[in-house]
Amino acid sequence: MDQFTINLLFVGASFALYIGIAIWARAGSTSEFYAAGRGVHPVTNGMATAADWMSAASFISMAGLIAFTGYDNSTYLMGWTGGYVLLALLLAPYLRKFGKFTVSEFIGDRFYSQTARIVAVICLIVASVTYVIGQMTGVGVAFGRFLEVSNTAGLLIGACVVFAYAVFGGMKGVTYTQVAQYCVLITAYTIPAIFISLQLTGTPVPALGLFGDTASGEPLLAKLDAIVTELGFNEYTTHHSDTLNMVLFTLSLMIGTAGLPHVIMRFFTVPKVSDARWSAGWALVFIALLYLTAPAVGAMARLNITDMMWPNGGIEGGAVSVEQIDNDARYDWMQTWQKTGLLDWEDKNGDGKIQYYNDANADMQALAEEKGWVGNELTKFNRDILVLANPEIANLPSWVIGLVAAGGLAAALSTAAGLLLAISSAVSHDLIKGAINPQISEKGELLSARIAMAVAIAVATYLGLNPPGFAAQTVALAFGLAAASIFPALMMGIFSTRINNVGAVAGMLAGLVVTLIYIFLHKGWLFIPGTNSFTDADPLLGPIKSTSFGAIGALVNFAVAYFVAGATKETPEEIKDMVESIRIPRGAGAAQDH
Repeated sequence: MDQFTINLLFVGASFALYIGIAIWARAGSTSEFYAAGRGVHPVTNGMATAADWMSAASFISMAGLIAFTGYDNSTYLMGWTGGYVLLALLLAPYLRKFGKFTVSEFIGDRFYSQTARIVAVICLIVASVTYVIGQMTGVGVAFGRFLEVSNTAGLLIGACVVFAYAVFGGMKGVTYTQVAQYCVLITAYTIPAIFISLQLTGTPVPALGLFGDTASGEPLLAKLDAIVTELGFNEYTTHHSDTLNMVLFTLSLMIGTAGLPHVIMRFFTVPKVSDARWSAGWALVFIALLYLTAPAVGAMARLNITDMMWPNGGIEGGAVSVEQIDNDARYDWMQTWQKTGLLDWEDKNGDGKIQYYNDANADMQALAEEKGWVGNELTKFNRDILVLANPEIANLPSWVIGLVAAGGLAAALSTAAGLLLAISSAVSHDLIKGAINPQISEKGELLSARIAMAVAIAVATYLGLNPPGFAAQTVALAFGLAAASIFPALMMGIFSTRINNVGAVAGMLAGLVVTLIYIFLHKGWLFIPGTNSFTDADPLLGPIKSTSFGAIGALVNFAVAYFVAGATKETPEEIKDMVESIRIPRGAGAAQDH
């Protein structure tokens, strides 16, 4: 059986499972559509939250970014994991006790303002649409490779699948679909990692293998450092980037995590307030299984790739030949990925070999001139393909490659569904029912939610064709927007009675607008290529990249909110009493249910 057929079997079986679950758990009421009837067990919810969280950015893109940068990109791990701790301690239980369906509904009621609710909807849609662009990018990469079609065709196929199970299932269907997707994606991520760790270090636990010794007796990380520095790249295990930007980026990811509406919505699905904390705890356990493995996947893949490009013992032994790439079965993965347009190489100097090195390094330029090289000949290696290509690079069995195909798609589709649900509920419940037509029937509200989700899928698919970066980088922009707009409003809404409606609205708008402008200046207006004035290599404000600006935007939000609230009327007493009651730990089982 050929690899394409095996891929189809794994992907087809997983899709049949997801769509079957969505039909079985089809939402019949608004409570089931928005909050799964508030009857989800904390362990189940923790697993669904983990799948919702571990998107294309985590499964497909993160290890690739770590692999080609090393230590400096460990910020993704620290920021995304640390954000869950903030969410569990500072937000989830209080929001569940308040008892609403959506984040925007909480903000509207807490700040006693329809305007605040609408502004929150705008912030939510901007952050969620940016996030879903990253997911659709990952969907296109995965479908393009494993169905052996173009990246564009893959993205369109993925959009149709998301539409099929997310539009009809609602939160109830999505919850149980995500449990199945978690099982698929974590199996697909860890099994190849175990195989590769055994190959390189003899250790079955990848996280331990990362610090283990290779067959030659040399520590894996020391060997990797030696190889990449020989080729003119930065040392893998050392800090090279600007420390201020690194801290701001980590902080932006952390508070962005705690402010993401599609993740917060998951905590509205449990029966009790105490279950919200337990859900967050279980989610961290399930997330840790992947996040402890990712650094090992990145490092081991980088070592394997470098060895394949220099199979004769480094620079002195000589680079891989074009003939070997064309005829050696171990290099078939390169031919396959070249068809997607995400991997490419060129024999620039006509010597029949493909030299892979850092041609921006001055020392390597001198060596290249001496040897007759005319530049790095591995001309394209999209970071998002690394995890999906990893089992092929390591020459693992065909069934493992098929499993990874199903896992990568599960990761991208699970988060895309959660994001689309957050967008649709914001439009139908907060905008249409909350502001435009309060008398709308439950049937009409469900219909408007499904139409909103369909429109969101179409917009995200269109933008996903020309994303502003790799999947994880696009997702980081979304985190910055959530950090600058939603997180401060939630924190001030729960822990400060002084912030009134005017202050909250001013703060959210200030944080969102400042952050959005900074991102557009670096990534292009509305992410249109060629319309940017700066780049992340040469940022507007010193070392602060667009992906790190969310933390600055959050500070702007807090500062503006406190300043405006201090200059305007105090919060009404009944709102102060409501805020105090939300924070009282007594009666943890007595969450409201509106």
